Amino acid sequence: MMIRLLDPTDAKQYATLRLEALKENPEAFSASFEEESEKENPIQLYEKRFSNTHYNLGAFDEETLVGMVSLVPETKLKLKHKANIFAMYVTPDYRGKGIGKALLEAAINQAKQIEGLIKINLAVVSINYGAKALYKQMGFETFGIDEKAIKIRNVYLDEEYMSLFLNKESRD
Repeated sequence: MMIRLLDPTDAKQYATLRLEALKENPEAFSASFEEESEKENPIQLYEKRFSNTHYNLGAFDEETLVGMVSLVPETKLKLKHKANIFAMYVTPDYRGKGIGKALLEAAINQAKQIEGLIKINLAVVSINYGAKALYKQMGFETFGIDEKAIKIRNVYLDEEYMSLFLNKESRD
């Protein structure tokens, strides 16, 4: 298993895996399968995204993309000390093999390389116990709940907001 930053040549595989993620785990994303599948030129969109300030990491089995996570640093001057984790997903056949943890470790290590960054935030649907356990294992702590944050087929789901301080000094 190899974890690396995605580049524009990975855009097609990423688009396919993203649609799978939205279909398999709709509760885990604010975007919907329907919205995403109707986008024009998604591959060009991802090619562009993989060339800018987002850090999109992929887990590869040989040449096949099987997992992904995005680390997106804030760009506004007053918020540049923070980044956000988005689009964390591992395809079902590869779950339980440490790939999610490896992706998250790679994102955290990437964050530590960004000057001035002290904190990573993420949101996770409250019923995603596996993801929450992983995030807690990696040091993330819940700091808030967004009640009824997502609505899927007339069912409301809460989201937990979690954060990780990159070192002890940044928390004080």
